[in-house]
Amino acid sequence: MFIPFVDLKKQYQAIRAEVLAGIGEALEGMQLFLGQNVQALEAEFARYCGTEFAIGVGSGTEALHLALRACGVGPGDEVITVSHTFFATVEAIALVGARPVFVDIDPHTYNMDPSQIESRITARTRAILPVHLYGHPADMGPILELARTYNLKVIEDACQAHGAECQGCRTGSLGDVGCFSFYFTKNLGAYGEAGMMVTSDPDIARKSKMLRDHGQDAKYHHHLLGVNGRLDEIQAAVLRVKLPHLDEWNERRRSLAQAYEAGLPSSVTKPQQMPWAKHVYHLYVIRTPNRDQLRAWLEAKGVATGIHYPIPIHLQEACRGYCGNDAFLPVTEEVSGEILSLPMYPELTAEEIGYVCDCFRDFSEFGLEASKLEV
Repeated sequence: MFIPFVDLKKQYQAIRAEVLAGIGEALEGMQLFLGQNVQALEAEFARYCGTEFAIGVGSGTEALHLALRACGVGPGDEVITVSHTFFATVEAIALVGARPVFVDIDPHTYNMDPSQIESRITARTRAILPVHLYGHPADMGPILELARTYNLKVIEDACQAHGAECQGCRTGSLGDVGCFSFYFTKNLGAYGEAGMMVTSDPDIARKSKMLRDHGQDAKYHHHLLGVNGRLDEIQAAVLRVKLPHLDEWNERRRSLAQAYEAGLPSSVTKPQQMPWAKHVYHLYVIRTPNRDQLRAWLEAKGVATGIHYPIPIHLQEACRGYCGNDAFLPVTEEVSGEILSLPMYPELTAEEIGYVCDCFRDFSEFGLEASKLEV
């Protein structure tokens, strides 16, 4: 049996007629520049997240970059974030001329450890940028409290957490602005590149709309130096078809996570959902000290896997100038050597989950001993 890490074709076949109809209508209308699909998706996604505004942009990276600018973060400022995330989180901070300041992660959720934030705040700190990694929200309560105390902006990287909840509120709606990626493998994915910012702050919304469109609020009236960061009309049409299915797909992911929880051996550390959170399992990530041997075993058995992420950002060559020698992140560095992402998408079957779990049990019985002998 072969089980891919992600199977986008299965989902597409289920909604094919709706998708093609949506694209066809967009092409028939030929209003391809911030047209009716972008405007409608912005209203629908804001309503879904529980915010007043949503601003469609070209990618999750652009959402983060423009959110920082709209919040007034710029050269010489510092932004507190994590190193265990996709590179774009820190890339966006660098793009506005600010300096990323790293704190370590909680070993259970793999998200920002709020207890480490206050010691990293300086006179240059302007914002905190927590990441809702793998579909589990960061612990926003203490983060927001610290932000209020020190008058800092909170920019949520919710690029992997469409529909996740913290204390009953949807991710993206808790801080000053939330940023989403619609990269095609996400819980809500486009068929190309797309992103979204959500906020209930009218000033941030106004600036964001200008920044994504060359800094103009009307044609040829440029008030800011912006970028070409507009959401594509055809991608918006696709996302409008998929958004009504998102909760159903997320619940299916949660059901699959329960099947993994029941079937995987106790020798591996499984994802945890905190009592205050709702996990949407963009990725199903386990931990084991035998990660590399296990991964090779699973690949030989036809089970595709991933590692998110093998090299922490503070150890990346591109970030040496930002980190210096002050990034002491033992949990981040330990986790990066043990994490393994298993197949996770709504169309997985019970039989496929059972096969993956059987492969784990076989590894526990035979594979680990064989790997020791080979060494």
